[in-house]
Amino acid sequence: MHTTAQTPATDDDLLSPRVLEPDEGMRLQSGPGRDLVFKLTGDQTDGLLEYFIVEVAPHGGPPLHVHHFQHETIHVINGTFKVRIGDDCHHLEQGAFAFLPKGLPHAFLNLTAEPAEVLVTYVPGGGHRFYEELGPLTRNGTPDRAAAAACFERHGMSLLGPPLSPD
Repeated sequence: MHTTAQTPATDDDLLSPRVLEPDEGMRLQSGPGRDLVFKLTGDQTDGLLEYFIVEVAPHGGPPLHVHHFQHETIHVINGTFKVRIGDDCHHLEQGAFAFLPKGLPHAFLNLTAEPAEVLVTYVPGGGHRFYEELGPLTRNGTPDRAAAAACFERHGMSLLGPPLSPD
């Protein structure tokens, strides 16, 4: 077994602490009715992770897709969601949690007639750059599928299908 000696962190190695009020963070837009509030980006965590809240419109959610390099977690803050992970679908209520390993197709859908929220993490970080590019492509109506798919590919993901249906 190979071990690496650990050296104490220097001031140059330390990440900056971050404290935010509830309404603070970097707000980005995703598809119609999906706003994201990044509390931490990969740029702020030396690429380790991202931590953000997704505000999901009634009956909204992302299309079926797969991350090739990032693991994802979803923690339901409020609302009820249908979550597909691979070939399995689950219903998640407030407080429920799901881990979506890289390489597994996934999507989620807000099943309620009210806005809902999920807390999402990506490991490693860097996904905010995807949303910076995707938002303008998808925000105003029906996006150009080829342009959206190309954006997914540039950021280590593949667009696989439409959003989930409630049934």
